[in-house]
Amino acid sequence: MKLENFAIALTDWSEIEPERHEGDEGYSLWRVQYFGEGESRVRVRLVEHSPGYVSDHWCLKGHVIFCIKGGMDTHLKDGRVLKVREGMSYQVADDAEAHSSRTETGATLFIVD
Repeated sequence: MKLENFAIALTDWSEIEPERHEGDEGYSLWRVQYFGEGESRVRVRLVEHSPGYVSDHWCLKGHVIFCIKGGMDTHLKDGRVLKVREGMSYQVADDAEAHSSRTETGATLFIVD
């Protein structure tokens, strides 16, 4: 991730219309902002997973994920499970470890990728 070619800006997440993404079970609401251009374009999201959410895919995208509220389990293709709870974060590199998330209780996440 390279943070360049954009000015400082405030984001009021309540003013961003959420995009609904269906999971295998449940859904996620994404509020998304993009900064920069081309190779250095950065996506910043406030994501709310519904209770019972199960992702519909294995993800290979790199992220920095901070759990604001609730918690989720991130399953890795090698069988490991990361138990992400409120106040915790994890980082994963692009194309490094396929991961898929699910939550029983719901989770609110701040994600940069």
